[in-house]
Amino acid sequence: MTKRIADDCVATREVLNRVGDKWSVLVIVNLGDGTLRFSDLKRAIEGISQRMLTLTLRSLERDGLVRRTVLPTTPPRVDYDLTRLGRTLLEPVTGLAVWAQRHSPDVQRARDTFDRAARETPRAGGG
Repeated sequence: MTKRIADDCVATREVLNRVGDKWSVLVIVNLGDGTLRFSDLKRAIEGISQRMLTLTLRSLERDGLVRRTVLPTTPPRVDYDLTRLGRTLLEPVTGLAVWAQRHSPDVQRARDTFDRAARETPRAGGG
């Protein structure tokens, strides 16, 4: 494998690790409708902890996908929205989210079938 291909693989893996995790996808999809405050995002994303939302937003901000704006009010107001780069992710990420919702019953059936077969027939080898 050439160094360029290896470098491309590393770059692709790093980007997919960021935008492919479940919390990042949900944050991006929710911010696709416009600017939100932290508390609005927390309410909109069922099951995310405050710490995980903070870490996810910070990572997305670091990657240039989300903009954090502190407004000089009392108390300070913090808004989040997608950057121009972040908006380019909306179509593929929304497509992935729609696919997941549409096909989750199929995936669950496949898992159940696989698990039943695995219990009935132990697998040989390393996998």
